[in-house]
Amino acid sequence: MGGGTAGTIALRPIGFVRRGADEQTKVIAVDPKFAEGLAKIEEQEYLWGLYWMHELPEEMRARLQAHPRGDRNRAKQGVFSLHSPFRPNPIGMTRVRLVRREGTRLIVEGLDAREGSPVLDIKSG
Repeated sequence: MGGGTAGTIALRPIGFVRRGADEQTKVIAVDPKFAEGLAKIEEQEYLWGLYWMHELPEEMRARLQAHPRGDRNRAKQGVFSLHSPFRPNPIGMTRVRLVRREGTRLIVEGLDAREGSPVLDIKSG
């Protein structure tokens, strides 16, 4: 790895999460300028969706420890050892099942992102 210092990182969404037609599905609406990146994606059964938890309040981003699964009977742990929304960079990651592709819209099951969440990346899963 290089020895440079970390500077400002600019992330740009590749799309946004939209409601699906039913309770089980959501839509990853990919910006058409990234359409080429979707080539052959329908050959994948599962994908990883990385998104920004845009509704997480700033004070929750400052928390570095939390109770596992919110269970106050369990000792707090560092957020990097948990699947917790509390973290400095609220990046969510969910493995989803690709139901179908409709142009630049990916209909998926299992996405726990909220409506309007910016999608940062999609990876094969």
